[in-house]
Amino acid sequence: MIRKLMALFMFLCCFPCFGEEGDRPRLRDLGVAPGILQPGALNAITDVAGVRVGHKTLVKGESIRTGVTAILPHEGNVFQSKVPAGVWPANAFGKAAGFLQVGELGNIETPIVLTNTLCVGTAMQAVVDWTLRQEGNEEVRSVNAVVGETNDGYLNDIRTCAVRAEDVFRAIDGARGGPVEEGSVGAGTGTSAFGWKGGIGTASRVLPESLGGYMVGALVQTNFGGILTVDGLPVGETLGRYPFREHLEAARPRAAEDETAGDGSCMIVLATDAPLSARNLERMAARAVLGMARTGSFMSNGSGDFVIAFSTRNPIPYDEPATTRKTDVLFNDFVSPLFLATVEAVEEAILNSLMRATTVGGFQGHTREAFPVERLREMVEKRGGEAPASN
Repeated sequence: MIRKLMALFMFLCCFPCFGEEGDRPRLRDLGVAPGILQPGALNAITDVAGVRVGHKTLVKGESIRTGVTAILPHEGNVFQSKVPAGVWPANAFGKAAGFLQVGELGNIETPIVLTNTLCVGTAMQAVVDWTLRQEGNEEVRSVNAVVGETNDGYLNDIRTCAVRAEDVFRAIDGARGGPVEEGSVGAGTGTSAFGWKGGIGTASRVLPESLGGYMVGALVQTNFGGILTVDGLPVGETLGRYPFREHLEAARPRAAEDETAGDGSCMIVLATDAPLSARNLERMAARAVLGMARTGSFMSNGSGDFVIAFSTRNPIPYDEPATTRKTDVLFNDFVSPLFLATVEAVEEAILNSLMRATTVGGFQGHTREAFPVERLREMVEKRGGEAPASN
């Protein structure tokens, strides 16, 4: 009995503090509201009507810290009712699957799944299997599964390939609208950002009616580095955590926390209800990396940064007997507000992933500390912002 109790105690000690997530604020809880546009009601990708998000978090023993995150464009059969889409490989140091066909045909026909680098193959097969078994797909013989990844090998024993098909199924089947769980969950369970714990983050922007009233939502899987900037505040520099510091300050020895402050990757998923063509969705995706830049990313050599954008308007039927179809799409001259909304939503989504992520210990005794929220609160107050008191 004593041995069993000790084993249970050790397991709980190794378990990331997911319960703490409810106590960690989002960016706006600190009085920081980057940009000029307003967020949607949830400030999440699910502000775009019909979009759903699901997670499967895998935490096992002392070394498995990974998971799956699924984004579904609408509540119906995505293969039978595809959505217009565009992709942008900002720095193609990654294993994004299905992006070439999306770029070629301009649509998505499956849920979008995010996971870790070495589990892309498993996730692809799972998405194919899930799609084939959906009602109405009995005669389908080709599926373009869309899967993105970042490498969580610092906190997760990535070589074990812990993600299984059942985990992907659970993330997809568990996808819901409403508030989105952020931080150390799903595909963000073992990721790092700017030398702290990264994870899943989301945000949205809504255009005023005079600009169309359209919604843009972003969801990110952050696992990249740079010199963290929060709404113009030089946070990474002030807190002394940024890449190449040991070269700039010769007397300072290299610290363990600097190891991943510069490299890594970021997956960005964009959703909108604006009637955009696939070409303009690609242009919108290209602007997303400007949101990364606002947070301090310089897109290092090893940062595999991919963006996929879709619109819930103008669905494309799979089995349509007509040879042509008519749709309403925005002219080029009216897409600039959506580009701004994209940049702002991505910026805030990335920062939300940091704010919400908890400290996680994992593989080989590595630990990635949660971002020090109170230090940011102090910097905001010093600047003259209105940072609410701690709860």
